[in-house]
Amino acid sequence: MAKREEPVNPGSVEHDKILSVDIVTEMQRSYIDYAMSVITERALPDVRDGLKPVHRRILYAMHDMGLTHATRFRKSALVVGDVLGKYHPHGDTSVYDAMVNLAQDFSTRYQLIQGQGNFGNADGDGAAAMRYTEARMSKIASELLRDIEKNTVDFRPNYDATRKEPTVFPAAIPNLLLNGTLGIAVGMASNIAPHNLNEIIDACLHMIEHDDATNEDLAEIVKGPDFPTGGLAFNKADIVHALSTGRGGVVCRGEVDIAEQKNGLYQITITSLPYRVIRSNFVESIALLVQDKKLDGIKGLEDHSAKDMRVVVTLKNGINPQKVLNYLYKHTQLQQTFHYNMVALVDGVPETLSLKSVLNSFIAHRETVVRRRSEFDLQRAKDREHILIGLKKALDHIDKIITLIRGSKDAAVAKLNLMKDFKFSDLQATAILEMRLQKLAGLERKAVELELKERQDFIAQM
Repeated sequence: MAKREEPVNPGSVEHDKILSVDIVTEMQRSYIDYAMSVITERALPDVRDGLKPVHRRILYAMHDMGLTHATRFRKSALVVGDVLGKYHPHGDTSVYDAMVNLAQDFSTRYQLIQGQGNFGNADGDGAAAMRYTEARMSKIASELLRDIEKNTVDFRPNYDATRKEPTVFPAAIPNLLLNGTLGIAVGMASNIAPHNLNEIIDACLHMIEHDDATNEDLAEIVKGPDFPTGGLAFNKADIVHALSTGRGGVVCRGEVDIAEQKNGLYQITITSLPYRVIRSNFVESIALLVQDKKLDGIKGLEDHSAKDMRVVVTLKNGINPQKVLNYLYKHTQLQQTFHYNMVALVDGVPETLSLKSVLNSFIAHRETVVRRRSEFDLQRAKDREHILIGLKKALDHIDKIITLIRGSKDAAVAKLNLMKDFKFSDLQATAILEMRLQKLAGLERKAVELELKERQDFIAQM
């Protein structure tokens, strides 16, 4: 016999813990929260520094460890462990994969990490385990973090509130356009091509000097994408449309050279492929077309690639090389369409951006960074000026001050006496006490007055 359940008293504690919710509403709310978390915390970059949170945490951890381009390499496992323990409470594989991507010269146009060891290759081979590879920040990555110690950006608590992490980098370069990004979120995605550093900086300068510049004007400076693996982008109108609207397809082809050999046979030499095409898969696709007899006229296929790509297709006698090349464009990845989808976070909200709007956001960010840096430097100069005024005053009464300090029971009493008898501030009294009496007595008035004048001139200029 089943045990009879006693009715629950509406006023009991157990009844108060039960919440009645509509399951449809709760699922909608939970899924939206999850989607926004993926969008803002994982998949999409910030328009200001062009980084996703995982990339920002990797670089900040390396900066915190002192792994700049001028230091020696350290084990990748050490960096990954530091990132996981301090900033990124996710799997080690996701952190290491993101770190490897920043170090690959065929994935990232301007590598933010210098790698030592096997970091994979363009044939699709993965990197060695993190215990075997070593890494440090590249020189250009240091430009993303320049002046971060000068209160130029906001910080927030990390996942366990034991330390602080930056919400964005000061970013002296427009990294979003330089290295591009690929991110798949919930209900949206981002696909931004890398571009040439010189062209993007020139476009920034043009924007600063001409507020009314249009996307078409900027497209005359930024000629198109600049992929790390080379390749050619076609149709200026498509490029301008993609840069102006943030969306659009741009046809890209590998670089090809057709040459006639001494024996009369033609060779098609392929020296680059469209972005993100794996070389070994491409060569295999040509071999399969020949094997399935879909592509006639090929006598030989050789991959002479080492550091640079060089795939040679030798044609049979009497075969038109342009006809074979057109077939390769159509049926292999020698020709691909890069689909621009310039979505990034602007003030935490995903937006589809044009070239002009990306540059505007970057320039506005730099204005904020420069203003905050100047305020920080000004305050530091004022603090130093205040201390120098105190030292100069101390020199005017050096004998009395030395007598006062020697006659005090301890440092705390000496500090109070200095503030009481000579009207020094807390900072000034502390600075005087932190100096050895021998050094205090030997201070050169001229040196103090010279530094004081320099600080005052700096403050006046600010």
